[in-house]
Amino acid sequence: MRMAGSTSDKLANRILRGLVVGIILGVITLVAGPHVPLPEGLQALLEHVGVKSSATLLEAMRGISTVLLDPFGRVFLRLLFFVIIPLVFASLATGVVQLGRPDKLGPLAGRTFALFFLNMAIGVALGLVMMNTLQPGSYIDEATKARLMTEFGGAAQKHVSASASQTGLSLAVIVEMFMPANLFAAVVGSSTARIGDVLPLILFAILVGVVGMSFPDDKRHRLMDSLQMVTDLMTGIVHFALRLAPYAVPCLIYSVLVKSGLDIIKALGVFVLGCAAVMALHLFGTMSVWLKVWTRWSPRAYFAAIKDVLVTAFSTSSSNATLPAALENATDKLNISPSTAGFVLPLGTTMNMSGTALYEGCVVLFVAQVFGVDLSIGQQITLLLLSVLSAVAVAGIPGGSLPLIAGLLITFGIPPEGIGIILGTDRILDMCRTATNVGCDITTAVVVDELTKRAESRTAG
Repeated sequence: MRMAGSTSDKLANRILRGLVVGIILGVITLVAGPHVPLPEGLQALLEHVGVKSSATLLEAMRGISTVLLDPFGRVFLRLLFFVIIPLVFASLATGVVQLGRPDKLGPLAGRTFALFFLNMAIGVALGLVMMNTLQPGSYIDEATKARLMTEFGGAAQKHVSASASQTGLSLAVIVEMFMPANLFAAVVGSSTARIGDVLPLILFAILVGVVGMSFPDDKRHRLMDSLQMVTDLMTGIVHFALRLAPYAVPCLIYSVLVKSGLDIIKALGVFVLGCAAVMALHLFGTMSVWLKVWTRWSPRAYFAAIKDVLVTAFSTSSSNATLPAALENATDKLNISPSTAGFVLPLGTTMNMSGTALYEGCVVLFVAQVFGVDLSIGQQITLLLLSVLSAVAVAGIPGGSLPLIAGLLITFGIPPEGIGIILGTDRILDMCRTATNVGCDITTAVVVDELTKRAESRTAG
């Protein structure tokens, strides 16, 4: 999610322009490159700097991409990878500690949190069904997948082989995945070329947050401040990395194009259209079912009432920037009680991230398909749960979903460098998932308000 404001808009536009430039140059190279021979002197010069087999322009640019463009793009990606471990821990633990004591919040909190989880889980499930149905990664042939795996896989290939050797998910395997004997060894990883396991870190962060909830208020606030400081520091590094994105994205997409061919553009197009469609299905389909089942609103009248908020969310790409308009709309047009709106909507801005969770699950499955990594049904169910947790953890952190997505890729043995393939398409999907997040927040507030009023009526009667 990006922060609202001209600075982030300019950055997003520069990244989008960089994507277009990278695609145009890549297509030109693919079309003309095989027919443009290189002079022998230039071939010798390129061989001197490590670029081999450069009889044509296309072969030369593939070599230059490996020697020059990929390392530059890797600087951007590695800055994101740096923050994965501390960001996952601090942001998720902070989110749990901030809940305070749920037993004191009563039925309002119980209904709210239950609907938040249900909303995000349904969103991710729809996204995974879409990805398994459309199979956008299948638009890339097997030879290209093998080349991509060789190019980007590295140490992650060993992880894939190790995962493939497992007989399946059993209770013992699940315990080992989430609760290794040595937490820090598992999190740190076995080599500098591979990030450690994220699953035990997530469990540890949740445990820290749950214990922190029981602290007295003064100690709990000190813990929250410390964790928030770590989150802010990691967010600053993410911001720094994003400043490189307008230059790294065209390098990454150009490199992928000249090595993979035009198939990657088809795959990305299907991926973007599929994600946008399933987000619209979740917002206007799932939420319509909720309205029919739990409220007196007709979907047509309801979405007409909140259309201004959805447009604001879509145009700003920021749930935080849309919150004032959402609060006003909830009380004035939807007649939600101020107490319910004041509790559910601000909390939803940081916790109810169905569009983000849906997107994370789709990205992981798409990159897995591109690299030819098959995720079983059990692994996809685990992905669903982790996408929900990750979406909560990165809420309100500009660009923070990128390192968390990388962490999910690592968890399932998929080369994290694969996120470079989808970076340029993030702008339009960011707008779509923000509108989905906000629309689902308001719908949840409507449902919670209706259920609360019914419960109060029964009690009074």
